[in-house]
Amino acid sequence: QVQLVESGGGLVEPGGSLTLSCVASGSTSSFNGIGWYRQAPGKQRELVATIVDGPRLGYADSVAGRFTISRDKDRNTVYLQMDRLEAEDTAVYYCNAGFYSSSRYLNYYSLDYWGNGTLVTVSS
Repeated sequence: QVQLVESGGGLVEPGGSLTLSCVASGSTSSFNGIGWYRQAPGKQRELVATIVDGPRLGYADSVAGRFTISRDKDRNTVYLQMDRLEAEDTAVYYCNAGFYSSSRYLNYYSLDYWGNGTLVTVSS
């Protein structure tokens, strides 16, 4: 089993920054990548950033140039640095464990391991 715990969400003004963290534990050898998803009220969950062994990084067009994904393998932690936040970035952010897959969106195959999410609210 894999456990994922997100942290770092909160309320931020438009144009501000936040950094989310995702700590993995358990069978960490059973995956080689982490994806950050988000789900806004009334919308489907969407994949916004990925990092897999290499490392290879992937970003949705909506966040490219504003969000940066990185990891500390020694700490089993993946970070999502979010800059120039917009109201449209308001959502619950989830991390997910998965694999590289060239046939998938952002080259990422999602396994069924999820954290509980952390809420990001961008508002003045």
